[in-house]
Amino acid sequence: MAVTIATFMEVLDTSIANVALPHIAGGLAATQTESTWILTSYLVSNAIVLPMSAWMAVMFGRKHFYMACVALFTLSSVLCGLAPSLAWLIFFRVLQGAGGGGLGPSEQGILADTFDPSELGIAFSIYGMAVILAPAIGPALGGFVTDQFDWRWIFFINVPAGIASLLLTAHMIDDPPYLIKQRKAARRAGWNIDLGGLLLLTLFLGPLQVMLDRGQEDNWFASHYIAGLGAVAAAALAGVIVWELMSRRPIVNLRLFKNRTYAIANLLMFVLGFVLYGSVVILPQFLQVLMGYSATDAGMVLSPGGLAMVLLMPVAGGLVSRFDARWLIAAGFAASALALYHMTTLDLQVSFMAVVMLRIYQAGALAFLFVPINTLAYVDIPEGQNDEVSGMINLARNVGGSVGIAMVSTIVTRRTQVHDHGLVMHLTRYDKGVRVLTERMTQALTHAGLNTPEAAHKAVAGVYQGMQAQAATLGYLDAYFAMAVLCAAMVPLAFLMKRSDPSRGIVIG
Repeated sequence: MAVTIATFMEVLDTSIANVALPHIAGGLAATQTESTWILTSYLVSNAIVLPMSAWMAVMFGRKHFYMACVALFTLSSVLCGLAPSLAWLIFFRVLQGAGGGGLGPSEQGILADTFDPSELGIAFSIYGMAVILAPAIGPALGGFVTDQFDWRWIFFINVPAGIASLLLTAHMIDDPPYLIKQRKAARRAGWNIDLGGLLLLTLFLGPLQVMLDRGQEDNWFASHYIAGLGAVAAAALAGVIVWELMSRRPIVNLRLFKNRTYAIANLLMFVLGFVLYGSVVILPQFLQVLMGYSATDAGMVLSPGGLAMVLLMPVAGGLVSRFDARWLIAAGFAASALALYHMTTLDLQVSFMAVVMLRIYQAGALAFLFVPINTLAYVDIPEGQNDEVSGMINLARNVGGSVGIAMVSTIVTRRTQVHDHGLVMHLTRYDKGVRVLTERMTQALTHAGLNTPEAAHKAVAGVYQGMQAQAATLGYLDAYFAMAVLCAAMVPLAFLMKRSDPSRGIVIG
């Protein structure tokens, strides 16, 4: 709990500002498009720091690095709340993302070194509560704080948590002996910073995050700007792979991917981030845009699902110590696929409680994925490399979330256009159903006081608006179906990982 507090706030900040963007733009005299850089700047700096956190932990000591990240995150949160302009807010968000990027990997490394392998499931379940719950309640909390107080308080609420985390960490956490030896050896060898790897990593993750964030808005690769970002990211990725494999002291240890179980765990965590963040984004959009829910009400639909994850996460942690983690992963992805497929039954007459129950079903399935994936990612790794595993597994989840948000938003937009065209092709004045509906609407509007031509015009417009709503609904359902197929495809991959021995918490082949 000592190290989970700050991580919860850091993950929360990836989503809490979403619903406050219109208020922030208005308060700082910025456009809605300009305000999206508040989110992008945080994600870019956060993604860059994640994979290099292991190197930082060795060079500076994990405890000192973790506390420095908490201090930077807390201080930059205060500065974000005090920002006098959009430019300053974006700069402070870069600092906040950099501080937050080192929290998750350091915490997971601390847990992996503190608990015995047989106890890792329970430890990661507590950590997982923070990571899974935060993005689920972020929009609801951000809407409530913005509506009841001021948008600046979505940053100020980080301060008490940051101070508490610093005090608890200072008194309760110490670096393990092997890490102290590594730090001394690294300092004797000199501060040989992998500048080439750092530059290439920045050139890969920075443009990638911007491309994912702005792709749909700029029509993806039809835009020279997005195509250029994609080319830079692809070239930098190739450079990262070659450079880091040749480097004697790489900032990112890609050789770990020779371990089949670890490589698959990263892929599964990527898909978990894809589904977690993708589903959190499109459900509130569906409720607000098509069903007229307020931001607070839409957030309240997500909150029970977050509570379900909190309650089920310890159960998943306990099961990891009793059953082969591969079966839990397979069951979790199968349940997620079924839940997401069930979400394709949504329509514009669905009740509030029905949506809540569908969200609980879907969120509950995700609770059984985080712990076993993390457990298998660590238990077959040699001592001294826990921080490197932490950095990559967190990066996989975050990049998966960015890709998920971008892809589901694109699916909704493009498939809505396809369904709009398909429905229009069958919407003619000669269709009996359309004719009857238009006549009834015309009569109702005429009785309301409009003249007959005006009533007829509004009736036709009303029918078309209803058709657009149906097309948009089908677009959202297509996004849920795509996520269901993706989860189903992950089920057999779980059995390509090595089998774990629950009684000893190890992988035995």
